[in-house]
Amino acid sequence: MRIFVIIIVFLAVSALLIISNNNLKMYQQEDITKFSNLYLKWTDKIYGNLLLISRDIAKSDWLP
Repeated sequence: MRIFVIIIVFLAVSALLIISNNNLKMYQQEDITKFSNLYLKWTDKIYGNLLLISRDIAKSDWLP
């Protein structure tokens, strides 16, 4: 349960950072669309980075 709350807080803070860094007004349709695109690109980058890290960990030689 604690992990779930941490993930939700992390995603909420990242959404607020995207909104503030790009001066988006969430009551305008064009800014909502821009936010959606930016947020999805950001989550896609995170997913790609996690895949790369997992791949590198799996390929590591764990035996001495």
